[in-house]
Amino acid sequence: MAEGSIAVERGGRVPPQNIDAEESVLGGVLLKNDAMDEIDFLEPEDFYREKHRKIFTAMQELSDRSEPIDLVTLGTSLKDAGDLETVGGEAFLAYLAGRVPTAANVVYYGRLVRDKGLYRRLIEASTEIAAASYEADEPVKNMLDKAEAKILEIGERQLHKPFSPIRDVVRNAFKHIERLQENHQDITGVPTGFADIDHLLSGLQPTDLIILAARPSMGKTSLALNIAQNAAVLADIPVAVFSLEMSSEQLVMRMLSSEARIDSAQMRRGFLSENAISSLIDAASTLSDAPVYIDDTPGITPLELKAKARRIKRLCKEAEMGLVVVDYLQLMQAPRSSDNRAQEVAEISRSLKGLAKELGWPVLALSQLNRGVEARVDKRPMLSDLRESGAIEQDADIVTFIYRDSHYNEHAEEPNKAELIVAKNRSGATKTIPLTFLKEYTTFVDYTDGGGYGAAGGNYGGGGNSGGGSGSYGGGDSGSYGGGSDSGGSYGGGSGGDPGQEMGF
Repeated sequence: MAEGSIAVERGGRVPPQNIDAEESVLGGVLLKNDAMDEIDFLEPEDFYREKHRKIFTAMQELSDRSEPIDLVTLGTSLKDAGDLETVGGEAFLAYLAGRVPTAANVVYYGRLVRDKGLYRRLIEASTEIAAASYEADEPVKNMLDKAEAKILEIGERQLHKPFSPIRDVVRNAFKHIERLQENHQDITGVPTGFADIDHLLSGLQPTDLIILAARPSMGKTSLALNIAQNAAVLADIPVAVFSLEMSSEQLVMRMLSSEARIDSAQMRRGFLSENAISSLIDAASTLSDAPVYIDDTPGITPLELKAKARRIKRLCKEAEMGLVVVDYLQLMQAPRSSDNRAQEVAEISRSLKGLAKELGWPVLALSQLNRGVEARVDKRPMLSDLRESGAIEQDADIVTFIYRDSHYNEHAEEPNKAELIVAKNRSGATKTIPLTFLKEYTTFVDYTDGGGYGAAGGNYGGGGNSGGGSGSYGGGDSGSYGGGSDSGGSYGGGSGGDPGQEMGF
């Protein structure tokens, strides 16, 4: 771009720029050297005029060396670089010094300069995208990814976040504590629907990356879907499920089996009784109303996943919380292909943690384990078993493993018992939580010594097909999430539950 000419470009139109703001920024820095720290969001490319870019670059270099920025030092620096005469000589520097009476508004002027720079970058990116589209020499999916990457790169510049004074952070934290005190809620994040898990974690917390790992056929997908289903159906929390291994139809079949309590094998073969079909219709109605969004794009990239997750959050802008589920991490495609798979997985892991922070939603990512666990006598997973990258352990706020003894021992004393091993918990204790796995329904439920599902006091208790007792989700006297005939639960509603339930269904 030619210096100072305010060149006519792009079909005779002048690119966005604000010369007055550019000069005011440079003049403000000459008046107050500390202003460089206040406008650290600016880069030389944000300035439209080339001579302004050169002057600002020289100012940055002086600031980096902790040297004063005045007419003498700035002139010397530009002269040494051979740019003094190019920018207009000492006379122009003197003009800048007298351009503004005070540096009080330098941050405001800096934002104007940055915004005009962003507009020019958008124009440039759009032009490049249009030119490449005319060529059409690569798959359209690749073009879309590249176009989105260009736009997102520009958008990330606008998300520049300055340091936060601890006074402001403490104030916000205290307000959050006050809200918790007023509500007296055990669950402050996204409820998983499992009493012991929610008690330990207080739900899945916003901005957390939670890893759920296990060997094949342990039930990773089943547990993740159960958590997603519980959050969406019981608490009306939006859930985005990215399935890289199974199709959306396969996922929904599992969810229907779980919701209707129908044997998944019989459902696949079409051997269902009239009662089962009736239950299936009810389950389909329930799931159809749930805020669950499924994407089954194979080999999705972190960039593409982020873009889709953002769209879902915009779609659900009324929701205070949400959840992202990724099944599973190692099937994602790294943005830059590398011979080092561990490095690729590390990059994917970092991107998922970044997504959790950006959205303010927890991200539940499934992960594979190394085969080495199979060679041990005690096959319970450990952190060192995470496959292909130690970065997963470092990036994750919580790391959990699923272990079922019956998977290895056909004579296990409790064939339905499973363990959720919380091996890392950045904000709390680690613990092994027992669960019950109902294989025929591909469903996990809360564990009870009395036999779990269908037992007196068991989970999903209640009338009808499920059995008796007061279950965590079912009827009876007072279910945690369900509603009974006498009193409703925290999230559920029964036939005659007392008013005042949090959410009725």
